[in-house]
Amino acid sequence: MEEDEKLLDDKPLVEDDTEELEDPEVVLDCVPREAEQKAGLGSSCPGIEQSKDKQKLRLTAQKKMQASQLRRDLRHLDQLHEEKDLFIQKTRGELRACRRRMELLVKQQESMAAEMAAERAANNMAAMGRLEAALQRLCSELENERDLQAQMMAVLQQNESTLWQIEVQEGQLEDTRKSAQEEAAAARRGLQERAAKQLHREMGASRKAERNRLLRARRCVHLQKELGLRQQKLVEEAQKNHRKALRFLKASLGKIREQQQKEELETREHMRRRMDAVLALKNSISANRETLRKFQAWGQAKTELAEQKAQAEKKAILAQGGDAFKHLCHQRRRQELEAQNRAFEEEQKRRKQEIVSRLLKEEAVEDRRRPRPEPPRPTGQRSLRDQTWSYVATFCDGQSTEAPPCCPLVSGCPGSTGPCLPAKISTTESALAPGPFLPVPLSALPSWAVPTCTSCCLLPVVSHLPTTQSAPALLHGGPFSHLQQPQPPPSSLFQPDVPGQRPGPAQEQIKENRPRSYQSSPLLTAISSESVQGDGSSLGGEEDTLAWPEIPGLWKEDYKPFQVAKEDVDRKPVGGTKMDKDILARTTQRLRSGLIHKQVASGREFRGCPFNSKPKFIHFKDFDVGKVYKKKITLINATYTINYCKLVGVEESLQDFVHVDFDPPGPLSAGMSCEVLVTFKPMINKDLEGNVSFLAQTGRFSVPLKCSTKKCSLSLDKELIDFGSYTVGETAIRTITLTNTGGLGTKFRFLLASESCEMDTTQSAVKLSSIFIYEDKSFYDKITTSFSEHQTEGNESSPTDVPSQKESGKLDVKEQEEGHPIEGVTLTTIMTIPPNEEQMEFSLGEITEGDIGPFSSIKVPVIFTPIVPGTVYNSFKVVFKNQQCPTLYFKVVGVAIDVPVWVPKPNVDLKICMYDRLYQDSILVHTRSKAALRLKFEVCKELRGHMELLPETGYIQALSSYSVQLKFLPRHSLPEDAGKYFDKETRVLEAPMTIRVADQIKPVGFTVHAVVTTSDLEFSPAGLDFGYCTIYEAIRTQISLCNHSLLPQEFGFVGLPKFVDIQPNDGFGTILPLETLQLDVIFQPTKAKEYNFELICKSEINRCFKLACRAVGVYPPLELSHHQIKFAATSLYDTSVATLYVINSHQSMNSLTHSVPRIGSEDAFPVGPTSFEFLLPPDSPITISPLVGTVWPGKRCLVRVAFRPVLPSELIHQEAFQALSRKAEIKLSLKETVTQRKDQQRPSFSMLRLQNQDRLLQASASQPPELQKEDLASSSQEYQLAQASLIRSFQGKFDKFVVPCVVASGDTKDRKGTEMLSFSPHNTLYLELWCPAVAPSIVVTSDKGKTVINFGDIAAGHRGIKKVSIQNISPEDLNLEYSMLNPDGPFVLLNPTMRLPSGETQVLDLSFSPRESILAQETLDIITKKGTLSLALMGTGVASTITCSIEGDVLNMGYVIARESVSLGFKLQNNSLLPIKFSMQLDSLSSRSRDQHRLPQFLASPDQRTEVVGTQNYSGQSVFSVVPVKGIMEPGKAQDFTVTFSPDHESLYFSDRLQVVLFEKKVSHCILLKGAAREHMMFVEGGDPLDVPVESLTMIPAFDLEHREGEPPPGPPSPEAEELKPILVTLDYAQLDPDTQAPPATRELQVGCIRTTQLSAKKTVEFSMDNIVALQHKGFTIEPSKGSVERGQTKAISISWMPPIDFDPDHPLVASALLQLRGDVKETYKVLFVAQVVTGP
Repeated sequence: MEEDEKLLDDKPLVEDDTEELEDPEVVLDCVPREAEQKAGLGSSCPGIEQSKDKQKLRLTAQKKMQASQLRRDLRHLDQLHEEKDLFIQKTRGELRACRRRMELLVKQQESMAAEMAAERAANNMAAMGRLEAALQRLCSELENERDLQAQMMAVLQQNESTLWQIEVQEGQLEDTRKSAQEEAAAARRGLQERAAKQLHREMGASRKAERNRLLRARRCVHLQKELGLRQQKLVEEAQKNHRKALRFLKASLGKIREQQQKEELETREHMRRRMDAVLALKNSISANRETLRKFQAWGQAKTELAEQKAQAEKKAILAQGGDAFKHLCHQRRRQELEAQNRAFEEEQKRRKQEIVSRLLKEEAVEDRRRPRPEPPRPTGQRSLRDQTWSYVATFCDGQSTEAPPCCPLVSGCPGSTGPCLPAKISTTESALAPGPFLPVPLSALPSWAVPTCTSCCLLPVVSHLPTTQSAPALLHGGPFSHLQQPQPPPSSLFQPDVPGQRPGPAQEQIKENRPRSYQSSPLLTAISSESVQGDGSSLGGEEDTLAWPEIPGLWKEDYKPFQVAKEDVDRKPVGGTKMDKDILARTTQRLRSGLIHKQVASGREFRGCPFNSKPKFIHFKDFDVGKVYKKKITLINATYTINYCKLVGVEESLQDFVHVDFDPPGPLSAGMSCEVLVTFKPMINKDLEGNVSFLAQTGRFSVPLKCSTKKCSLSLDKELIDFGSYTVGETAIRTITLTNTGGLGTKFRFLLASESCEMDTTQSAVKLSSIFIYEDKSFYDKITTSFSEHQTEGNESSPTDVPSQKESGKLDVKEQEEGHPIEGVTLTTIMTIPPNEEQMEFSLGEITEGDIGPFSSIKVPVIFTPIVPGTVYNSFKVVFKNQQCPTLYFKVVGVAIDVPVWVPKPNVDLKICMYDRLYQDSILVHTRSKAALRLKFEVCKELRGHMELLPETGYIQALSSYSVQLKFLPRHSLPEDAGKYFDKETRVLEAPMTIRVADQIKPVGFTVHAVVTTSDLEFSPAGLDFGYCTIYEAIRTQISLCNHSLLPQEFGFVGLPKFVDIQPNDGFGTILPLETLQLDVIFQPTKAKEYNFELICKSEINRCFKLACRAVGVYPPLELSHHQIKFAATSLYDTSVATLYVINSHQSMNSLTHSVPRIGSEDAFPVGPTSFEFLLPPDSPITISPLVGTVWPGKRCLVRVAFRPVLPSELIHQEAFQALSRKAEIKLSLKETVTQRKDQQRPSFSMLRLQNQDRLLQASASQPPELQKEDLASSSQEYQLAQASLIRSFQGKFDKFVVPCVVASGDTKDRKGTEMLSFSPHNTLYLELWCPAVAPSIVVTSDKGKTVINFGDIAAGHRGIKKVSIQNISPEDLNLEYSMLNPDGPFVLLNPTMRLPSGETQVLDLSFSPRESILAQETLDIITKKGTLSLALMGTGVASTITCSIEGDVLNMGYVIARESVSLGFKLQNNSLLPIKFSMQLDSLSSRSRDQHRLPQFLASPDQRTEVVGTQNYSGQSVFSVVPVKGIMEPGKAQDFTVTFSPDHESLYFSDRLQVVLFEKKVSHCILLKGAAREHMMFVEGGDPLDVPVESLTMIPAFDLEHREGEPPPGPPSPEAEELKPILVTLDYAQLDPDTQAPPATRELQVGCIRTTQLSAKKTVEFSMDNIVALQHKGFTIEPSKGSVERGQTKAISISWMPPIDFDPDHPLVASALLQLRGDVKETYKVLFVAQVVTGP
């Protein structure tokens, strides 16, 4: 800072020096140049030393790369060492834990073995079994632990060896590690030293730069002092010029603002109108859409009802056995005949009406053509018309003081004597007819006829106006012609077009009183360009008249206006026979109804326009009225086959001007053409549009037709003329071209935008383009108001420009669509502004106005003469005489400078440039100086590394040019270096260049523009990993190639290996800017190995882009004979079968002789049995058998693949639900119809709406339960109906499946239980299946299309028959074959048919005859060449299904007194659906011939006794009887049976067997009947049997019987005479565990008392047992020892035994006791007890 102050203090500064020093441009521009010079002087390094430094740098870079690689390898080794060490520690811990578990298991085994030895000694078998199971479990766990230990040992050894190898490598690289560490330390020290040196150098450079800056500042101060005076003079002159220009600029800006405000107001008004039109159009469209939607819904409902009705009729006819197709054909023909009759009657009526109308028209014409006599008129008396005009004049004179100037078109008003305008215009085909004058109120007048005065106007009523007359015709021949032409209107304005009639005096007076100065009226400038027709309805309200009719007949009510018949009446030829008329009527009806024929070729239906027109549309351009134009078009048949073409005609609006000559060519083949001649004779000058309609066999089509009038289409070739920079005093000329591309010429004139000009508007003040009706009275008020407003504004503001043709056209279209008239009002107030003499920078050439013809152009020179330095702007406009042509504007810009050197091309556009590519351009520099100048070309410092100007310094000669070379080589660092000059988002570079001229302060600049883009192509993903791929398949992977450049680039993949393919176009193509292409890379290995390769993509600039790829080739041990199977078209529910082989060709491990199966570079697959398994996708119609198998080496396995297409269950459920919903809707509608008919009173609207809401709620709540189910059973009727419907409407389907087949080593039989084989996912094979499914050729039509024939329940031995109808729905006849049914089965096909023609139906008879109770099911296949129809036959054979109420099929009748009986009942339930015939059979009553050769029962052992018939009655009667014996059991009913037991003697072995026989064939149940009989009322049960169940043949002694029946003998009985009955009771005491006391052995004896009907003194039985104490000493316990039993009851005597202490187990214990029973008699039983101890079960 002290040095700076010293330098600045050497010389004093003036006041302005401080401000000049703060200028950044002066400071920044000078510093780099001197710094560069000093730096260039100080740099003196030779080239040799630079090359050596480069070599050193390269060697250093290589060493750095090697060092970084070594460091990376060392880090990797350290990481591996840590991982392996950690893994080994974990493995050792797990190994120790495994060994501890093994030791624990060994200890448990030893303890378990000791326990087993103890239990074996104790003979405890249960504990032995439990311990053995536990021991086996321990052994298995120990074996698993040993296997785990072996595996862990192997893994530990492998990891330890790996760790050793890593440590060895680390030892080898130890020296390298140390050297690398030393080099890193040395590198850090070197960096620190270089950083210190660099800091020292930068400090010195900064000091030098600071000194240079101070020197430059001092020089700048001196320069500023020298240039101060000169700059001050220039500033004063510029201020003077600025004040002058500012005065004119303010005036121009004021005018421009006013004009912009007006345009903005007009734009807003225009936008408001457009928005209103759009809203109205939107509302109209929405209403039309709603109406169309209603009509479509109505038509669809009507079609559905017709289809349902046709289906119902068809079903009814089919149910009756008739031909539905024939009936429908007859019905259709009958309907066509009725339609033809109706059309014929309508045609007759129409013809009659036409004839009557023609007769009436002819009569009217004849009446009008008759001459009408004129009434006599006195010569001296004034006519009625004269009186009327005088009255009007008098009335208007009275109000002249109050009314403003009146319209010149209204007669009688002040200031005007012209005739009145017509109040209503109506159309006819002849000229205008006369009419009386009616008073018309002001509100009823149209906009073009509204006067400014308030007096009423008298307007003539014009009865008719021709509809085909255009606007020009009306102007020249109608009542408005005087508005456009100065000559008087023709006399036809008030007279009819009747020959010989002359104009009356009223017309002559109008001619005389017509004003001559009506052109000066302001109303003419406010008339709209569209004529408006008044509202005729408003005339009816005024009944008072001010004048009397001249011709009284016209005022009568029955007067008929004059009408002329049409000249071009379309009369059809009359004649021909009745047949010709009928044919013509039918043909016309078909054509009018749009009857078309669908054209189908090769299964494809033609859609689209049947004929193509060349040219596409017919355009008659720039036509003249009255001339004839012809054009020929060619129609080409674009359909698939032969087609026809007929001319329908043109639209109604074109029939008077366009005539089409077309000779129907007949049938045209595809591609053939015919010609059509279109003749256009314009009668009006108006644009026409329409269509020429034709009718083809496949539908209607049309050719657009357009006729356009001559128009002016004017345009300028440019809207801005930029002169560039010119020195003051020079002159530059540019030309602008005015082009007329239309067919109409006009006058033009070039003016300044601030000037205005009158283009003879007096001759075309009003232009009528259309006539339309508008009935809104407020419209006329609006026109009047707008006219008054515009008239007021026109006197105050500047003239307005006519809007452009485009905007006015849009406005007209919008307003015509809305139905509103165009309200545009054009003001032509003339205002002349004198040109500014001072502003003469821009001027036009000599040609500024003139005529421009059609299809021509005119060039107008624009001259720029700069006066004051600076930028000059000006605007010009081109106005035209034709007011339909918009005013054209263009601007002129120029820059006036006083620099002698300039660049004519200040903006250099290099377009799009790529990085690292060189681009050059030449910059031309001009000079105006008369002396040579030195130029220095500079590039901004930010871009000096990318852009260069050569040479940097040059000399330009006087009045010449100099060329400098621009070189642009963008680097990738351009976005960072360029800074603000480069936009990173748009990639646009705007680089300012500077040309410094000697002795000139202001430099010359130009800008270089360029869009810099990259040339990179990017792959996504960056690398490909195909994974594992077998040699039998190929893997396709998709990659994305993205072009980041803004230029298209050609690319191609070169040097591809043989096993790689790239598609499309083999990897070559062109990629557009910023486009991303999807490419398919296909990899198919040729052998098993690991693949690592790169794909190289080269661009057109020879840039290489690499894509790294890796894959593993797999040679699987198995292979498929076919990897792709294409099934034939298979019908639904049919099956197609294909076969293939799984081959095992791996027989040797010698890899030198042949390739062996392996995965990449792994070990070869072992030789041996190899298993496979196919993994089917879920829910697929594919079946593979076998799915799993094993193939031995050198063998192959046959695999069967079946394809059976079926319909998805979801689709069937959806169809079923739709059918159910339709049924529910029909039921609901029928219910509502019935309810509405019952309602007699009509409810109000509110009540009806409430009722409808209630019905909707009820309908939603009362939906059928079928719709609420989520699923339907496949056997339900709705499901099967939906399935049949979908089968008939099936259109075909194609599916492709890829089934993987996994491969594993080993045999599937060797696996243990559910153990899975180790399948490798890399050896997987793939099988591709193409599965096309089509609709079946034969369908079932009976029973709603069900293919399941259910016979239901048929009784065994009976037969049921079902009829099945099948129909051939294919287009050809079919031969039928049938599958073989089971010969021993119950199903039989009774009438097989061998041939079924197309479309016919055949009925098959099927029978079901079950022989037994069985659920039978078989499949009958109907085989054709197109498919197979499978019928599922089902039936149930019902023999008997009954249940018995007796459990165990044993009915024990109990004890009965001999010669008495007892009855028991049971039930049989019929659970089948058929009635069952039954019969009851007893074995004792059946034949015994089969028992003749058998041994007697008492001689057979108890195991050999199988007879169930026991003791029988002595009387020969059956012991057992059953009621009923036979009968029929109804379905679901039960039958009661009663069994009676009637023994006639005492026995304990009464038995028999009761068999239930159904249908006299089958034994359903066998019931064993048992019973016992006693002579006395007591009995004892229990104990062991001591005799056989067959009684002796001896009879009971008679004395016993007498003794029983008589009284007992007196005195006590002797013990010897009393009979003792033995009872053996065996007790087994089970001692299983010697340490545990077992429960006592227990038995029971039942003592009972029989219920009897005999009289007895005792009602109970008493029992008692003696010797109880002795039995207790032996361990027996008897409870109770005595008691009593009531009749019909039993009581148990419990006997238990525990072995006493002195019991000998080797000898059983025997004891006895007496049991006495006292009832009607006394009985004594000797009970023998035998007890023993057992040790086993």
